[in-house]
Amino acid sequence: MFRRKNHSSPDQESEALQHEMKIKELKEAIGPLSGRSLQFCTDACFKRYLEARNWNVNKAKKMLEETLKWRSTYKPEEIRWQEIAIEGETGKVYRANFHDREGRTVLILRPGMQNTKAVENQLRHLVYLIENGILNLPESQEQMSWLIDFTGWSVTNSVPVRTARDTINILQNHYPERLAVSFLYNPPRIFEAFWKVVKYFLDPKTFQKVKFVYPNNNDSVEVMKSFFDEENLPKEFGGKAILNYDHEEFSKMMVQDDLKTASFWGFGSKVHQAGNGLHGAEVVPEPLGAVTPPAS
Repeated sequence: MFRRKNHSSPDQESEALQHEMKIKELKEAIGPLSGRSLQFCTDACFKRYLEARNWNVNKAKKMLEETLKWRSTYKPEEIRWQEIAIEGETGKVYRANFHDREGRTVLILRPGMQNTKAVENQLRHLVYLIENGILNLPESQEQMSWLIDFTGWSVTNSVPVRTARDTINILQNHYPERLAVSFLYNPPRIFEAFWKVVKYFLDPKTFQKVKFVYPNNNDSVEVMKSFFDEENLPKEFGGKAILNYDHEEFSKMMVQDDLKTASFWGFGSKVHQAGNGLHGAEVVPEPLGAVTPPAS
């Protein structure tokens, strides 16, 4: 009936203190920052980069510097929904209207619903939704969960390996520790060949977050259900909810979120045509949605 108070052990307190010192060390190593870089580099941000590099300050510094350089040119916080709305017409990537059991933002990806051939715009669309997912994280959360539905996926509508590599590089190098888990639901046998190539681009930490789920594999299904309430989980993922992506309604929500993004980054009312953003395996593979606006 009553929960015991959690008291930190001396070891935990010592580790926390060491981490604080590492964060301070990384701050000093990065040096003075200004503008959006200063806003991006919160203590939580420094911690994510340190965690991604096993608390090695020099490696974390290099990684963060590369991200700041990338953000200064790619400008993910300036992407606006109207620029990439065409990519979202089929609901191939969208923010779900439910959270996982830990309250994390959920992105649903349906690669079989690919509707364009503009690779660069496809990537901008994904970056936009990652930034949007981060923007809508609860205060207590730093990470999001991904659900990938392979219905309709085939070699003919799959992204080129080079594009997959570039996408993975952006996710791993510029959004470290933002992914809690990624469930690949019921991928077809033909996906095996694609996966064998793509998995080599994943670093060990990211690889461990990739979970393959097959409806006829109870263990894999139970792993996924440990992360999601069955009542929220769409039927396409073995749950009970109805997946109903409404592009018009989702677009309205994104336009409103663009205003939140502009405010966060200090653009004020200047929401020009260019951004969104913020700050920022496993069951072994066998043969390898448009939900309406999520609650923020």
